[in-house]
Amino acid sequence: MYTGTACFDLLLPGDSRSLKAKRSYVRPIVAALRKFEVAAAEVGSLELHGRTQIGVAVVSAEAAHVREVLDSCERLVAARPEVELLSVRRRLHGAEE
Repeated sequence: MYTGTACFDLLLPGDSRSLKAKRSYVRPIVAALRKFEVAAAEVGSLELHGRTQIGVAVVSAEAAHVREVLDSCERLVAARPEVELLSVRRRLHGAEE
């Protein structure tokens, strides 16, 4: 069994000055990520209006599949024109750990 996680640090547009406006950017991204059959949620910068961190987790029997899914998630987030992807932190955990 292999598990993989990714944390996307995002800069939101200047008009996200309220938590309601922030959610209007975060919710569609999280919904789109879940189409890859991953667990996805806002995990950081919860009180900051112009920033957010979205976490993704995936479990698979093969490490290659975990990498493919995380690559797809990263491409999706990077392609979103309304946000700027500042950084990505990824981890892969294998059965031998």
